[in-house]
Order: sequence, then C-alpha cells, then structure tokens
Amino acid sequence: MEKQFKERLPEFTTLSSKKIERVYNSDSIAHLNPEKDLGEPGEYPFTRGAYPTMYRGRHWTMRQFAGFGTAADTNERFHYLLNQGQTGLSTAFHFPTLMGVDSDSPRARGEVGVCGVAIDTLHDMEVLFKGINLENVSTSMTINTPAPILLAMYLEVAAKQNFQQKKLSGTVQNDVLKDFIAQKTWIYPPAPAMRLCTDLFDYCQTEVPRWHPVSISGYHIREAGSTAAQELAFTLRDGIEYVDYCVKRGMKVDEFGPKLSFFFNAQSDFFEEIAKYRAARRIWARTMKERFGATNPEAMRVKFHTQTAGCSLTAQQPMNNVVRTTLQALSGVLGGTQSLHTNSLDETLALPTEASVRIALRTQQIIAYESGVTNTVDPFAGSYFVEKLTDDIEREALAYFKKIDDMGGMVRAIELGYPQKEIIEAAYRYQKQLETKEKIMVGVQDFVIENEPPIDVLRIDPQVEQRQIESTRQVKAKRNNAAVKAALSDLKKTAEGSANLIPNIRNAVREYATLGEMIDTMKEVFGAYKDPGHY
Repeated sequence: MEKQFKERLPEFTTLSSKKIERVYNSDSIAHLNPEKDLGEPGEYPFTRGAYPTMYRGRHWTMRQFAGFGTAADTNERFHYLLNQGQTGLSTAFHFPTLMGVDSDSPRARGEVGVCGVAIDTLHDMEVLFKGINLENVSTSMTINTPAPILLAMYLEVAAKQNFQQKKLSGTVQNDVLKDFIAQKTWIYPPAPAMRLCTDLFDYCQTEVPRWHPVSISGYHIREAGSTAAQELAFTLRDGIEYVDYCVKRGMKVDEFGPKLSFFFNAQSDFFEEIAKYRAARRIWARTMKERFGATNPEAMRVKFHTQTAGCSLTAQQPMNNVVRTTLQALSGVLGGTQSLHTNSLDETLALPTEASVRIALRTQQIIAYESGVTNTVDPFAGSYFVEKLTDDIEREALAYFKKIDDMGGMVRAIELGYPQKEIIEAAYRYQKQLETKEKIMVGVQDFVIENEPPIDVLRIDPQVEQRQIESTRQVKAKRNNAAVKAALSDLKKTAEGSANLIPNIRNAVREYATLGEMIDTMKEVFGAYKDPGHY
C-alpha cells in the first residue's frame, strides 16, 4: 500500500497571502524568455542585477540609521559607527524636524531628540557633521517636506569646511507622495509639496551632480501594512509621477533619470522579497525606456537602499530580532541592493544602544565576508520558484499602474484615497491572520516565554530638550535678525511666484533662520494639508 504524505496546512501562502504551490517546475516559467526577461547582470532589463560584477566588484554601502538627542550626541555616534567600519552615514531626524517644527515650539514638547536628532538651524548641522570629511562619506538623510532645507544646511556646512559641492555624494529622501500614502508627515498640500520636491531635483542636477535628490520610498508603505506587490507598485508609480513632473519642468529624462534612487523594505518572507527586488529592476527599466523614451542605460537602472523591517521586530524575546534581521538582510543582498541598513534588536523598544547597533552592523559584515553569497551574481536566477514569484509580483504591480493611470495619476489617486485604502485592507487582513494564528510571529502568539527579564535600552536624558531649546534661543539672539527677516521675505515672494525656491532657502539657512521659520513662511503661501480621512 502506497504511503500517504499529508501536508501541515490546507494551503501555503506568502507573507502577502499569495498562494504557493507544492512544487515549481519548468512549466511554471514556460513563458519566460531568458534573453528578453532576464538578460545579463548589468544589462537591460537589469533583472539579474544593476551592475555586471555586483558584489564581486564592491560590497553594498553599509549604513546604520543614527540620530538621537542633540547634534553633539549624534555626532559622537557617527564617529563611533565610522570607526566600526560603517561606510555611509544615515541620519534620522526627530519628529518635530520631520514636521517642520522648531524644538522651542510648544508643539515639540516631549519629542525633542527622542526618535532622532534635533536640527533647528545651521548651527545644529555644523555640530552634527563636525570632524567628518564630507567629500569622503556618503550621507543619507531621512527627511521629506523639509528636505530642501536640510540639504541646504548640509551644503552650507560643506562650504564652511571648504569641501567642494560637486564632490558631495548622498541621498535626501524628499519623497512627499509616500508621506501622503503612508508615513503621514506631510506639511503642505500635494501641489506645492511636489513643486518643492521638483525644485530640489532641478537644483541638484546642476549644482550637486553626485547627489541623489530623492529616495523613492516603499519602506514606509510596507511598514504601514502593504503587501510586497503593493509596496512595489505604489513606490514605482510614485517614481513615475516624479518623472512626469520633471519632464514637464523641461528636464531631460536621460540626464536626471540616473539620479533617481529607491528605498525598499526587507520583510521576513525570504523568497518573496528577493523576487520583489528583481521585479523592481525589470519594471523600472521597461517603464523608463518604453514610457519615457530613455536611451541612457543609467536612467533605466534601479539603484536602491534596503532596510530590514521595523514592523517585524518584537518586544517579546528581542534577541530573536537578530535572527529576523539577518534573514531580511540576506534577502536584500541576494536581491541585489546597493545599500543596506540592518535594524537593531532593541529598536521596537527604544533607539538602539551602541552594543545593539554594533551587532546590527556586524550582521552585514558577516554576510559580506563569511557567508559566500557575494561570490556570484544573482544566484537564484533560473529558480522555478523565484522566477515565477518575480513574474507574479511584476504582473500585480503593473495592474496597479493601470488603475492609477486611469484615475489620472498618483496625486489624484492619493486625493481619492485609493493607495491608502488598499494598504489599510492589506494590514487588516494580516492582523486577522495573526489573531487566528494563520500566520505566526515567534515569541508573540507561539513559543512564548512568561516573565521575560527586561533588556537595557537607550534612554534620552530629559535635559536634552532644555539644552536644545536653549541652544536654539542663543542662535536666534546672536544672529543678524534683520538679515533673517529680509531672507524670509524674499523666500515668501519666490513662493508666491514660480521660480526655484532652493537659492532662497539657502540664503535663509545662511543667515541662521530656523527650520520652523522657513516652513511657516512658505505655509503662508502654500497652506497646510489636512488628511481627508479614508478608512
């Protein structure tokens, strides 16, 4: 009698609830045209990798998110990370800075320096990058609507230290569409927000040519609860919207296209994530070539940063987060990322300690130097399972493109609440799966430990807020307030017209106008966005 083999579950699915077959074979990818759909690494459509040699040529940039307390506190952490072998800086700003609010504002109470570094004026930026050679390090700044102001501060610091602006490299997130969809740190309505965003694209094109003026971010979309295909679709469709605006501005796609960069999440479904990154390269290459007529391969090549999934971290049994992060980071590497941030084990509880951030960085270094996965390019190419997943994710993402195009573009889709609603429904579905144990989070609903001992976490000194407030007040007292008033007046006049705002922002920064003063000046012209509340 033939033995019966029973399966554990009636159906197996990805983290995004897509059905997984028991086995995949050549029939699963019979439609695949290796030359047309895969190509060679570094060649159109870039499915197999952005560059021919990938990590055989150089490793990805290793970044650890850093930012807490005052600029002096974070400067100390920057130097620590660089001394530990980190190859790029990634700056987290506290919530008031993200929202364009100064630390001495009543709106900032209790938030100063808590979840990022407090930056109010050029003085803070000078302290933040003290003793760091800005020509030798790539700097990433996670900031959106105030991005032009923060980059202006960075450029002024470089000028004061006699670094050449055209040699500076890095990325400023500047992804305002993602804010409306997921992160919710908006300030202005979509139209003026997109104007500021495009102004920065235009300015960097000529003035800071090695700088990436946007990091089109799927990370926050995924953190809000989207599926892998939704993360990919909404992120790349945001990218299309930015390209549309730049083309309408008169910019040439082959010239600005190479400076577009992306930022993806690395969730825990190992194979789905690898397939997502491969699909991203193929979709973007074809979109730039077929939709926008790009002929420059650099304008079709997706360059992306990856961060492991913050929403997957658990407060319960936090040491398990090291394992989660390792698997997620490995999927990013096998998917071909150009830059990687690994979350620290304690980040669900607080900002990371030096010990935990060192483990997170060592995770990347072990993958790079011990695992052997960097020795060949795109090792999963030809895998029946991974190629089928790649195709499926691409097909679903393109279906979203069509829906959004039919609505009139991403700005209109956001106004209608379409991507927000799709993400809410996906997040709700996953939460129900956790509650019914259809999906398991180890240490949360299963394999639980009672009475866990607490771990040491980084605590922000309550005096940080008062020190930052006092520092900001001293800057205001010492600066030339007449010059500040004149610079802000010029900024407002430019906002009322259509000229590029970045030169006026730099003038105001140079006079030590505060972030909040500049944001509020433009708000007098642009107004403030109010979320329509889609559920």
